[in-house]
Parts: sequence; structure tokens; C-alpha cells
Amino acid sequence: MKREKIAKVAALCLFLIAFNTLWAFGQNKILMFGDSITAGYGLGEEQAYPAFIQDKIDSLDLNYTVVNAGLSGETTAGGARRVDWILQQEVDIFLIGLGGNDGLRGIDPSNTKKNLITIIEKVREKDSEIDIILAGMEAPPNLGQQYTSEFRSVFREVANEKDVTFMPFLLEDVAGNEELNQPDGIHPTAEGQQIIANNIWPYLKPLL
Repeated sequence: MKREKIAKVAALCLFLIAFNTLWAFGQNKILMFGDSITAGYGLGEEQAYPAFIQDKIDSLDLNYTVVNAGLSGETTAGGARRVDWILQQEVDIFLIGLGGNDGLRGIDPSNTKKNLITIIEKVREKDSEIDIILAGMEAPPNLGQQYTSEFRSVFREVANEKDVTFMPFLLEDVAGNEELNQPDGIHPTAEGQQIIANNIWPYLKPLL
């Protein structure tokens, strides 16, 4: 009797493992590849924009799981090095939300452009069918008009050259608004993160 009970428990465990594996394989995956903005710095992960996008998807009963692949302090160079590891999982839609730290550090826009292209090419090497969204970023004005203009143009140039969906500015309607940012003036509050999710949605929804 004891052996029979153990066998039944073992069979149940195997069934649950198989069920969860099949369920995971059946889910389409949206990967948000970014920095501290994506990670939800200063907030709980449930208050970062990837979680709010998951809420929208769930409300529509769509078969997608959103993965938050944000890493605080990440630059486009770091992203280009990290993307191979991230792409060990299956991905259907890949959003790139990097570049903010490049702008804060005054990194040469040509390097930012090269890194973004590297990330896109690596995603396409993984699977040419992955839909890619590139979100633009802005550099702080204290770096001068020429730099901020060159930096801004990099994202549109990359989007055009690599033929990806382009969102002009990830922090649209949020950057510079004290009420929507934490005391550091850089990282959005939960309300700011919700606005980011709302702004991403028109670019994401047609791909679902």
C-alpha cells in the first residue's frame, strides 16, 4: 500500500512538471531589455512598466508573458555583451529600452549606434521572426545642443537602417515632470511607469 501511494505521488509530480512545461512552451514571450527604468529602480517589480503591460495583456486574455530584463546601470555596450545570455530563452517580441546611461555619461553617439545595431543583429541571428521595438532616449541638455541632437538622431537612424518598430522616446510625458519622477529626477514613480506602459502599448499591440 505504501509503495502504491508513493507511486501515485510520483505520477502526480511528473504530471505537474509536464503540465507546467507544456504551459510555458505555449506562452508567447515579450522581453523588455533595458536598464533601471525597465527594472523599476526604487519600486517593486510589479510597479515597473513591464508589469503594467502584462496587466493589459492579461485583461485582454492574450497568450503572452512579459519578461522584465532590465538591469540598473546598463549601457548599450553592456546590453550588447549581455544579450547572448538573455537570448537563451525563446522570444517573440523584443523591446530595446537602452541608451539612457549612455546619454548621462556622454558616450560617443557613434558607439551607442554601433551597440544598438549589434543587439538587433544578435536578436535576428537568434530568430529572424522576432519582432523588435526600439525605444529612443534623450541626453541631458547640459551636454550641449550638438551632442543631444546627435544622440537623439542615433535611435531613428538605427530603426530605419535595421527596419524595426520605432518608439521615439521611452520617457515621453514623464521626463522632467517632478510629480512623475522619484527624488533623483531620473527614475519614474509608479504613476510614471504606468504612463510609459500606456505609451508603449500602441507600438506593441499591433504585434500581438
